[in-house]
Amino acid sequence: MINILLVDDHILFREGINSLLQGQPDITVTAQAGSVSEAIRLTKHHKPEIVLMDFTLPDGTGLDATRVILAEEPNTNIIFLTVHEEDERLFEAIRSGAKGYLLKNTPTARLLSFLRGVQQDEAALMPQMVTRVLDEFARQSKSERPQTAGLLVLSNREREVLHELASGASNHEIARRLSVSTNTVKNHVSNILSKLKLKSRKHAADYLHKLL
Repeated sequence: MINILLVDDHILFREGINSLLQGQPDITVTAQAGSVSEAIRLTKHHKPEIVLMDFTLPDGTGLDATRVILAEEPNTNIIFLTVHEEDERLFEAIRSGAKGYLLKNTPTARLLSFLRGVQQDEAALMPQMVTRVLDEFARQSKSERPQTAGLLVLSNREREVLHELASGASNHEIARRLSVSTNTVKNHVSNILSKLKLKSRKHAADYLHKLL
């Protein structure tokens, strides 16, 4: 069972998400919070696996809550669920230690898939947001972010394939999404592993997750 804490100051939205999640056989909402202070207190008390965190709260921001929660409960997976899609907020959330960043208009099926994927150590990011995060980190100097240097040797298509690998997609699924053949995907995966000096698909996915 996946235990979730909901953090949002809009009660109607929070109740809607609560109803959606409580209808799932493998998910339960252990508590709800409407502020930073409540989020910190309830996380300490209930120790949820996942905290669904809004960005703007009455007594601070989701970033404030995230930093305190992860300092006290480092195994907590925090996923932002917000209306804010600006790059600056996305990057701040990821740097604060959040495991994902989703918009409130994320389709229900994708939201549920991301929540379940967190148990397999998958980042909860839509593909376009993964691209934005990688572009930002790759832009930084090697001294600031040395582990991103390897991404610079990948082609745009190889980076797309790497994003899909990180989401847990199979070669067949990647081929369908990118409109290429399965053999082409296999070649891209082989090139990615070679360029990044990695041994397996899992290592490639882990490589990307560590950047996030």
